[in-house]
Amino acid sequence: MQYQNRRTFITNTTLLAGALFIPNQLLMASEKVNRYKIAVIDLMILKRQKISALPLAREIGADGLEIDMGGLGDRETFDNKLADPKIRQEYLEKAKELNLEICSLAMTGFYAQSFAKRPTYQKMIQDCLDTAKAMNVKVVFLPLGVQGDLVKNPELRKPIVERLKVAGKMASNAGVVIGIETALDASGELQLLKDVGSKNVKSYFNFSNAIKNGRDLHTELRILGRKNIIQIHATNEDGVWLQNDPKINLNKVKETLDDMGWKGWLVVERSRDATQPTNVKYNFSANTSYLKSVFQIDKSSLRGTKQSH
Repeated sequence: MQYQNRRTFITNTTLLAGALFIPNQLLMASEKVNRYKIAVIDLMILKRQKISALPLAREIGADGLEIDMGGLGDRETFDNKLADPKIRQEYLEKAKELNLEICSLAMTGFYAQSFAKRPTYQKMIQDCLDTAKAMNVKVVFLPLGVQGDLVKNPELRKPIVERLKVAGKMASNAGVVIGIETALDASGELQLLKDVGSKNVKSYFNFSNAIKNGRDLHTELRILGRKNIIQIHATNEDGVWLQNDPKINLNKVKETLDDMGWKGWLVVERSRDATQPTNVKYNFSANTSYLKSVFQIDKSSLRGTKQSH
């Protein structure tokens, strides 16, 4: 009887170990599939702050959407429809229905406006952080833009650093990371982040910034490092699709990011075909599909793993 109980115990333990092993394998495979996610931007698919951006993003084949905070102009803050709880809830429900994630909120108004000089910058940042918190979005995008170009306007460095320190504290309180885009090279941007000294201010890397300035994309990524890059705008300037662009080899980019141990959102910004620049589905479906073919493993391989056990 004791022998039989012992044998039963060993058998059950072995079966349990096997049962635990299979989900671990599937989890590892699942992480590989989800290591990189692909998103598009509502502004760039011509749906700025329109809920119809969500079904269009799904139709394009994206995993998620970067939502713009709205126009800025001479206002104190962004023209943000998502400040309305009812509209926010509609967005969240539609995203859930479509199995889409909102990867980030974008303050693109600062492309043309001066982050260094706008008197109400704190209100703008706070409005964006409040919206992000209400929607459970963990990343917001802050481009320093034309007027905040620290290569052409180095005298703005001090006020920008001081304002980013303030913004970093605000972001920390909200549990959100601000991803900045600058005109600096990777070494310069890394030093800027060090000067700001906030874990809640990181680089929102843009492939095209390195490429158009003749810098080596892979070196730039490695200089900044895994911990300093929060998200990536994973396109080049307009002209041709990513798959036809001789200036960028995405398979090598993936090797670099894999080697760095980076994972996260690759957000399609441009790389539109010059012959049809306003054909949204044509351009963004092609770039999304190509990014997925390079960066994501076919989920059917998971089913094969599951069946083999």
